[in-house]
Amino acid sequence: MSEKGIILIGPMGVGKSTIGELIAQRLKMPQRSMDEHRWDYYNEIGYDREYAIKLEETKGVLEVCRYWKKFEIHAVERMLDEHKDSVIDFGAGHSVYEDEAYLERAKQALTPFKNVILLLPSSDKEYSLKLLNERNNFESLDEVELNKGFIYHRSNYELAKQVVYTDGVEPENSVTEILGEIGFHSIA
Repeated sequence: MSEKGIILIGPMGVGKSTIGELIAQRLKMPQRSMDEHRWDYYNEIGYDREYAIKLEETKGVLEVCRYWKKFEIHAVERMLDEHKDSVIDFGAGHSVYEDEAYLERAKQALTPFKNVILLLPSSDKEYSLKLLNERNNFESLDEVELNKGFIYHRSNYELAKQVVYTDGVEPENSVTEILGEIGFHSIA
C-alpha cells in the first residue's frame, strides 16, 4: 500500500487540480495532473486525434468520451505505475467506467493507494450538479449530461476511499481537511 501517494477524483470543475497543487506544495511532493499527461499515454496505444474530431463533429461529445475509455484506463494504469509517490489529479472521466472490465482494472490500479479522495461540492448530488454547471459555464447539453454522469455514476464512489465536500470551503481549508483525514501533517 502506498502511504505517500494521494489520488484526487471527481467531476469536472470540482477543483481537483487546484487542490492537488496545494497539497503537493504543502507536502513538498510532486504533482501530476492527468489532464497534462493524458495524451502521451493515449498515444502509446494508438489514439487517433483526427478520428476523435470527426466523431465529435458527427456524433457529439458523448461519443468521443466513449471512444476515450480504452485510452483513459490505460492512462490511469500508466500514471499510477510511474508516479506512486505523487499527488495525482485525474481528469473527470478517468474514474468513471460503464464497462465492468475497465472499472475492475481501475480498482486494481488503485488498490496500492490508501488515499483515493473523491471531491464533490456536496452530498446532495442534484445540488452538486447545479453548482458545477454554473461554475463550468457549459455550452452544450452533452457537457451537462457528461458531468451528471460523473456525479451520479457508481464508479467514483466505488474507487474512492474518502469523500470530501468542497462547497463553501476555500481550497486551502479543503487541503487541511484532506490532510487531516488521511493522517498527513503539513510540512510548511
